[in-house]
Amino acid sequence: MAGEVIDRPNPQALASQIPDAVLELSVKLDKMQISDADLKALGEFRRASNYIAAAMIFLSDNAHLERDLTSTISNQGLTLVYAHLNYLTRKNGLDLIYVVGPGHGAPAILASLWIEGSLERFYPQYSMNKQGLHNLITSFSTPHGFPSHINAETPGSIHEGGELGYALSVAFGAIMDKPDLIVACIVGDGEAESGPTATAWHAAKYIDPSESGAVIPIVHVNGFKISERTIYGCMDDKEMVSLFTGYGYQCRFVEDLEDIDRDLATSMQWALDEIRKIQKAARSGKPIMKPRWPVLIMRTPKGWSGPKVVDGEFVEGSFHAHQVPLMTAKSNKDQLTDLQKWLLSYCPAELFTETGDIIDSIKSVIPTEDHKKLGQRAETYKNHEVLDVPDWKKFGVEKGTEESCMKAIGKLIDQALVSNPKSLRIFSPDELVSNKLDTVFAHTGRNFQWDEFSHAKGGRIIEILSEHTCQGFLQGYTLTGRTGIFPSYESFLGIIHTMMVQYSKFNKMARETTWRTHLSSLNYIETSTWTRQEHNGFSHQNPSFIGAVLNLKPTAARVYLPPDANTFLSTIAHCLRSQDYVNLMVGSKQPQPVFLSVDEAERHCQAGASIWKFASVDDGLHPDVVLVGIGSELMFETVVAASVLRRLVPALRVRVLNVTDLMILEANTIHPHSLSEDEFSALFTKDKPIHFNYHGYANEIRGLLFGRQNLERVTIECYKEEGSTTTPFDMMLRNNVSRYHIMEAAIKGGAKGNPKVALDMVSLLGDIRHQVSKVREYIMNTGKDPEGTFDIPKFEGTVLERVGNEKGEKSKEDGFFVN
Repeated sequence: MAGEVIDRPNPQALASQIPDAVLELSVKLDKMQISDADLKALGEFRRASNYIAAAMIFLSDNAHLERDLTSTISNQGLTLVYAHLNYLTRKNGLDLIYVVGPGHGAPAILASLWIEGSLERFYPQYSMNKQGLHNLITSFSTPHGFPSHINAETPGSIHEGGELGYALSVAFGAIMDKPDLIVACIVGDGEAESGPTATAWHAAKYIDPSESGAVIPIVHVNGFKISERTIYGCMDDKEMVSLFTGYGYQCRFVEDLEDIDRDLATSMQWALDEIRKIQKAARSGKPIMKPRWPVLIMRTPKGWSGPKVVDGEFVEGSFHAHQVPLMTAKSNKDQLTDLQKWLLSYCPAELFTETGDIIDSIKSVIPTEDHKKLGQRAETYKNHEVLDVPDWKKFGVEKGTEESCMKAIGKLIDQALVSNPKSLRIFSPDELVSNKLDTVFAHTGRNFQWDEFSHAKGGRIIEILSEHTCQGFLQGYTLTGRTGIFPSYESFLGIIHTMMVQYSKFNKMARETTWRTHLSSLNYIETSTWTRQEHNGFSHQNPSFIGAVLNLKPTAARVYLPPDANTFLSTIAHCLRSQDYVNLMVGSKQPQPVFLSVDEAERHCQAGASIWKFASVDDGLHPDVVLVGIGSELMFETVVAASVLRRLVPALRVRVLNVTDLMILEANTIHPHSLSEDEFSALFTKDKPIHFNYHGYANEIRGLLFGRQNLERVTIECYKEEGSTTTPFDMMLRNNVSRYHIMEAAIKGGAKGNPKVALDMVSLLGDIRHQVSKVREYIMNTGKDPEGTFDIPKFEGTVLERVGNEKGEKSKEDGFFVN
């Protein structure tokens, strides 16, 4: 049997070997006094929500069960928590949002949103009457209704409920710089098994309570996944309290099923009071070192309040409750009868008025002000704070000098952090100094509250060696209206590939609603690229995240490979101002030539690509071949190749072109940035050979160019999974993207239309290949690149003519070529 066989419902965890004394670490509370009216209202809210959620799954008509059924996974834990969050908000006047981890929990949340009137607020067809409820129930999980998981169409949501593992880090990202905000985050015990969730428990260590709000984590332990028990479901209270105490939390168990409303209400109020104590201390100048934040462990049976047994199998308290428990109710009379009994057990006739609205007593536990309701919190849908982006030109670098792209943009980001003290943050693995972005620390620090050297000092930068947690923080921060930057080693940004895709799906659907406003873009910076692997080896060579972004919808995907410091400055300023995109910027951290002035860089970035006239023959007029560099180091090799070719093959007419906005290559009409056919021909010519020297994988360029004319003239060299712990130039050689390989391609391409070049092609190629052999031998023998390999190439009649030697002797680069 595929599913686990159990001999009783809701089996409890076996006793661990941990001493009983650890149970003293769990929080014991006397239950608070709650009026009978409030208890009754909370119970009615849960019954109504559970009924609607179950009806959404099973009913295609007869929404109020006013007649017998003739045809046809609610999550009771979610509705239980929703009812009590309403109650907590109403009692305390909270600013609170609800982040839901369990994947297919939409029925419970949609039911609760309908009850509080939030669905009607955004979707008039789901009005608070019989017709509105009928519309909700009968359209659920259909092409014209809500899906089974929470998404951007769900009011109050800031988390795509598909892939598990990210709810907790998103919740913590949402509270940053919002001192009055509380986020209740429910984490299922299935989701708790994911690696991202395991690390996200440390997120509280990055929250400064003087400047940020707080999360109330609620771990829902119902014991089962799709077909077996969960890890947490097999851990007893001693193991659970030991685990969460080690994480830094105070652990409160909520498990009195006979008095669950009083138990949960007491526990939530305790959690809120503990949060306020921690915040009060921090905000009065006496911050607590290593505060113990509250966490609730809520134990309820899987499928609680649903069918007990179906076809001889336990349902409540087993994995059978994970999905639809009465699978054949439409065709099986016995299951249809069981379904009717189940739905009637909620006594729907007692919960709705004659018009179909909910009864007034249920409304008594719902916040009276719309903006306080969980589905109408402004933070979740209309709270975008426009960033004050510094003028990037003030940070421009002199043309003809050398500068690290990362050092250049670090100065701009530093000023942006100063100008936006509560709406811009950096989330990064422990790599900012390594990536030469340490200038961002000029006016701020790291916000790591458990480190005595950064405790209670604020800080706009969070470094944690978990890409998943950084991404969750970024999503939560962005979806509540602010802006974030995620710098990373190029090779490891792919760790969050699917998280980025999930976010993009959320944002796509958000743009299709009429009520969600714009958001800042997600901003990724990739550096420490494969081209400069810094002795890290093959494992650190992986540009595949480019392809991940390219696969997004054209309305979202933006990929930039700025060739120098000024173009990178222009690019990041643009990205920080942009909205609703996924921006990927790829660049070098090592000093690189500054080929373009500030004004030239601005025009280049606005166009997305341009002919580099200084490196081209006769400004690029009437070329024999077009050489295209994409990526800073790849473009450097292209420019060097053009410089050498002028001396080596003076008859060859070369046009040098740089593409900084990768999306311009895509066939016209596919992407908003794509060049028209006339524009494409103006840059790349109509029929001349084109050689691409590209930072990523060849299939990415082929895919972008698909649909363009005369593609048989295109050759592509790129990263091809060749690498080692070796020198920077050896990486160029191993992947056939060095200046030598570009020169080969240029000569072969030029020879097709230029007989002078064709006449000497064989001898020229032989000479070039000989040089490659000598350089490789030199690198193997010395472990370093030949002197002058990365000197700035010279071009007569340009500012680059004065670069390097001033005495007229041959440059190191010349010597290197003829060695």
